[in-house]
Amino acid sequence: MENKLQRYWEDVHIGEEIPSLHFPLSVSRLVMAAGANRDFNSIHHNSEYARETGAPDMYANIIFLYGMWERTVREFIGLSGTIKSVKEFRMKVFNTVGETVVTKGIVKKKWHENNESFVELEIWSENSKGISVGPGQVVIALPKRNQ
Repeated sequence: MENKLQRYWEDVHIGEEIPSLHFPLSVSRLVMAAGANRDFNSIHHNSEYARETGAPDMYANIIFLYGMWERTVREFIGLSGTIKSVKEFRMKVFNTVGETVVTKGIVKKKWHENNESFVELEIWSENSKGISVGPGQVVIALPKRNQ
């Protein structure tokens, strides 16, 4: 039986948009993310402290933002796909409490190399201020159909 959730190399097309995901940044979500990745710096869970450091409010840490990219890619490629590399992951503006971060991407390139089938995605995160992270490149390996 074929797994309908698995993306195969043959099914991916250059120029195809990957499904976007929305991540609302509530206080509880930021606190849970900071605790989960053990980043206890108060800028990620205390608005007053964050403002004292020059930030507009408490904001998402880089590990949480990176995880958003990983989840977006993982949902696109399925469990048999492999994330090979992530490049140009850079925060441009704060992703603060109350914002919704939206991850987006597009297929840029496909190729075969050393018996593997690769796809390069361009991916980025947006909030109400525009692009907040990236754009960057994610290289993935996908299984081929009937192999």
